[in-house]
Amino acid sequence: MAELLSPAAIDALVADAEASGMGLDGAQGLLNQLTKAVLERALETEMADHLGYDKGDPAGYGSGNSRNGKSAKTVVTNSGPVRLDVPRDRASTFEPRIVPKRKRRLGQIDDMILSLYARGMTTRDIKEHLAEVYDAEVSPALISNVTDVVAEEITQWQNRPVDAVYPIMYIDAVVVKIREGGTVDNRSAHLVVGVDTDGFKHVLGIWIGENEGAKFWQNVLNELVNRGLNDVLIVCCDGLTGLPDAIGNVWPKAIVQTCVVHLIRASMRFVSLDDRKAVAKSLKPIYEAANEAAAQQALNELKHTWGQKYTGLISTWERAWEEFIPFLEFHPAIRKVIYTTNMIESINYQLRKISKTRGHFPSVDAAIKLLYLGVRNITGRHIDGEGQFAGKRGTGTYGWKRALNAFATRFGDRLPL
Repeated sequence: MAELLSPAAIDALVADAEASGMGLDGAQGLLNQLTKAVLERALETEMADHLGYDKGDPAGYGSGNSRNGKSAKTVVTNSGPVRLDVPRDRASTFEPRIVPKRKRRLGQIDDMILSLYARGMTTRDIKEHLAEVYDAEVSPALISNVTDVVAEEITQWQNRPVDAVYPIMYIDAVVVKIREGGTVDNRSAHLVVGVDTDGFKHVLGIWIGENEGAKFWQNVLNELVNRGLNDVLIVCCDGLTGLPDAIGNVWPKAIVQTCVVHLIRASMRFVSLDDRKAVAKSLKPIYEAANEAAAQQALNELKHTWGQKYTGLISTWERAWEEFIPFLEFHPAIRKVIYTTNMIESINYQLRKISKTRGHFPSVDAAIKLLYLGVRNITGRHIDGEGQFAGKRGTGTYGWKRALNAFATRFGDRLPL
């Protein structure tokens, strides 16, 4: 191998390719021809192993099976489409392994299609990309079939066991457009992210419901319970109808906490660009207050300073006040890990980006497929859990050890250590 791949041998191959006008890449390039030569040689080796003798060896006479010519086959590889001569045997018992029967794509082509799809490219975009870069003709139906292979993986992922206790759970939504009955409607795809006792974040599932309310959330939470989730200490969410009541029914001791980052962002939508820096400074004493009384005083000062100019800013905080104030009772270490939601924000940003490029989806399953592939692309090939999802622990949480001690003090024996 060292001799074959020596600089002199490679230089000779490149020089011959350039002299003949072959070039390095492309359908007739050097890389493509090398791929063809290696695959055909491997097929011949497999055939010899299958028959038990090399081509032309007298030992094959009277063996009961022999070579029977070749059949042409084109496969798509990372070097482009390769036209192969695949050997056949008279008994038709030869089953090649390196280029299996009916296999038309080799190497990482399927993974490439899934990766491009997960980044928001449509089937038409992927088809044009493969044709432009690899000179490979693939149909939109083929691309759809490749992406459909994850359906079983999604089912396993959505039903995998989860931890018995999560100190923190985040519930957020990404809006997707789904066509049903000839109309396109906005639907919320809800992501549930759990932070385990080691501080690692895991996407526990994706749910899209027609009518979101107490019944919908009761079903979602019951599903998590059936997968092994017995208790959650703090649930961070934002004004989702029926969710607080459902949480109270399923995990009576859980504290429902509005997401402070989202609350700040929602209130700042009413503020002009020129005043945002000053308003942000005025908001800080509210969510950094030592207790509710101090926070109320800071809110009153905010109302006095900005209330007449930005009524929406004040009303946003007043409407969310009852769900915000539990935050003020937490130890500073817990406040910090709840407030720091970079990983969740990053996931939502990426999923919003790829879902927008797709326009609308033909079904709920199609939307979940793209969102799942997006999550998998963001967090790793196997996105936590058991079985094929094991080995990836998610993203860690900065300052978790201090927070864990504060959780142990505040929640006692509800936190398994």
